[in-house]
Amino acid sequence: MKELKGKISFLSVTSIVVANMIGTGIFTTTGIILQQVPHPIWMLVLWGIGGLVAICGALNYGELGATFPYSGGEYTFLSRIYHPILGFLSGWVSLFAGFSAPIAAAAIGCSDYFLRGISNGAMTNTNQALSFFPELRTGLALIIILGLTWIHSRGIQFGARIQNILTAIKVFLLIALVLVGIGFGKGSWGNFTTVNFIPCNFHSLKAMGLSLIWISFAYSGWNAATYIGSEVKHPRRNLPFSLLVSTLLVTFIYLLTNIFYVYTVPIDSLQGVISVGGVAARLAFGRPMESVVSLLISFVLFSSLSAFIILGPRVYFAMSRDHLFFQSLSLIHPHSGAPRRAIWLQGILAMLMVLTGSFDQILTYMGFALGIFPWLSVLGIFRLRGRDYAAKTTFGFPLTTIFFLITSLLIMILVFLQRPIESTLAIITVVTGIPVYIYFFTKKHA
Repeated sequence: MKELKGKISFLSVTSIVVANMIGTGIFTTTGIILQQVPHPIWMLVLWGIGGLVAICGALNYGELGATFPYSGGEYTFLSRIYHPILGFLSGWVSLFAGFSAPIAAAAIGCSDYFLRGISNGAMTNTNQALSFFPELRTGLALIIILGLTWIHSRGIQFGARIQNILTAIKVFLLIALVLVGIGFGKGSWGNFTTVNFIPCNFHSLKAMGLSLIWISFAYSGWNAATYIGSEVKHPRRNLPFSLLVSTLLVTFIYLLTNIFYVYTVPIDSLQGVISVGGVAARLAFGRPMESVVSLLISFVLFSSLSAFIILGPRVYFAMSRDHLFFQSLSLIHPHSGAPRRAIWLQGILAMLMVLTGSFDQILTYMGFALGIFPWLSVLGIFRLRGRDYAAKTTFGFPLTTIFFLITSLLIMILVFLQRPIESTLAIITVVTGIPVYIYFFTKKHA
């Protein structure tokens, strides 16, 4: 079987997972979560629950990755546990909702924050600044995608070295910003005692479910190491450990970052705000620091975007290798050892999404679509253990497995009830992959 070769160390794979998780979500969702659940303590509790779900997911994915140490993530797991059609559908959704759309969104977010930073306070807000040069924003986003696609098409070792540097700088700067902001910035712990009445009814429960799907999007990436399983050194040991370490680290950073937001900005001023990082920096340190922090966030999104570009093509490569996608995508470059055509296909799709700008309600769409196949994958652990085939590395099994399954399912049900249009679009994306699978399956066996 054609397979990508193991070259990535524990440190590199952990940095890829951390970079893939820390991205657009933590800098954009807190304000809209507080609009749904206007209470700082409940907001932090929801972020903690989201982290716990991600940790339990990472523990279970560690077992799946150790059992199937190959590239492809859910595509590989579902194809081998159930049927190739489920694996194909997960890869089909990943192509659009899992990687290309987040790459486009992260690139636009990166360029937005960068332009806000270099405006140096000349414009009062990002939207005003961007109204003067929307073409520059789009062009910069395209250049970012193009440049990182070229870098990672040169090979996983070169790309991983770049990713290690980006991730180390990102984590250090983000933690430093939060600690300095809480320790020396202007703020008030009284913001945490602000009490807005949240009625105990089904509407509030649906609002919490919707908030959790946004939080789940911010945590998405806890499964990232499994997309490059065959390229990880000693995968049965390094895959589970890297998933657990990276998810614990990101959960800690997310909780600390949200504490910084609430400490710095009164709840009423946070509700509905997208660029919460810039607002928090302005109130904590003054307007000049808003530019500095905007540039910092731009860098963070740049690192996250880099991780997405590394991971996605490994899914399309695995599909093509199994003759269920275009065969040219399974070609490995003889010198770089990278699936260059798969990398460039993803880059082109992401750039097309940037040009079309179709990102309305994309957060809910992506969150729902990306929740389906991890749920099925974790459920498959029971099937593997019944066959005595699993690696049996999941800590706390079956409690951690059952917690992940029940919580994830409840979140998706509540989101469907709260936002049926976006959820239905996600389901339609899955269904449209069925005729595509039939075409390639028929072609394979013709």
